Amino acid sequence: MHRRLYFVLPDAGHARAAAADLRAAGLADAHLHALAREGTDLAGLPPANPRQRIDTLGRAERWLWNANLALFALALAGLAWALTAGAALAAAVALAVMVATVTAGYLFVQRLPHTHLEEFRQALAHGEVLLMVDVPAGRVAEIEALMRRRHPEAVPGGSTWTVDALGV
Repeated sequence: MHRRLYFVLPDAGHARAAAADLRAAGLADAHLHALAREGTDLAGLPPANPRQRIDTLGRAERWLWNANLALFALALAGLAWALTAGAALAAAVALAVMVATVTAGYLFVQRLPHTHLEEFRQALAHGEVLLMVDVPAGRVAEIEALMRRRHPEAVPGGSTWTVDALGV
């Protein structure tokens, strides 16, 4: 699993210069994704694919969160039924599922970074360019330092998780 870092740059020229420095740091074009409002010339920049443009990661997060809540609700209903029916084993299983869903929710909220494209819509509407950079978790600090040092005009916009195999 990689981390996706978001950087907002004032225009495509600055984004091209930042991408060149990121390539020099060993990042392939497959790990760089540029997004801008329609009509912006992104020549020389790897464009975001359609799934990245619609924030598939954000949708997946909402789906997983809602599924976790639904599973908790079902387990709670199962626990209520088991307690009224006197089924101790069923009550224990329902309680275990409830504990597992609460734990999964806690880890999801506390351990995974969450930044979504909606946070950048206003910047994109004003003509700025969003550069999404996928890096191994161990290189996040290095890439952030590189961008601060070489491109002070780049506004860091947070990070999120991503899975290369899914192409999102």
